[in-house]
Amino acid sequence: MGKRIVSLTLLTVSALWAGAAQAETCREDRLALRGDFGAASFRVEVADDAAERAQGLMHVEEMDRFAGMLFVYDNPQPVAFWMRNTLIPLDLIFADARGVVQKVHANAVPHDETAIPGTPDTQYVLEINGGLAARLGIAPGSEMRHPAISGAAWSCAG
Repeated sequence: MGKRIVSLTLLTVSALWAGAAQAETCREDRLALRGDFGAASFRVEVADDAAERAQGLMHVEEMDRFAGMLFVYDNPQPVAFWMRNTLIPLDLIFADARGVVQKVHANAVPHDETAIPGTPDTQYVLEINGGLAARLGIAPGSEMRHPAISGAAWSCAG
């Protein structure tokens, strides 16, 4: 009986959390994700020019659990990231022009200069704390919602 109560409590908390993420209004500092796992919301900084994208999360010593950085490109294109001067492990979530996740690279290693490629049609990349994508269930096919994603599969309009 106790195990069933815990399971029901976890389901209720997950449902409330997913509902809150879906009901949240679109804001520049928030990115929502939804998929088979439910939904999640992140506080994000946006890197939408060359200088901001080059700096990324370099030299950041720690990041709140549900924080991240959204890299925005003008058009879909091949992109690759590295971890030079990055102090914390990160998950890189690559999405196409509609904000649909195409690839998740888990636990990029701090200071590693090996290129981490996205897909040829990457337009958005979300960096979050390493291991969090797997814990939440974020996977290819998940959808992002943010004001910078025009023509999104899951738009700010609804």
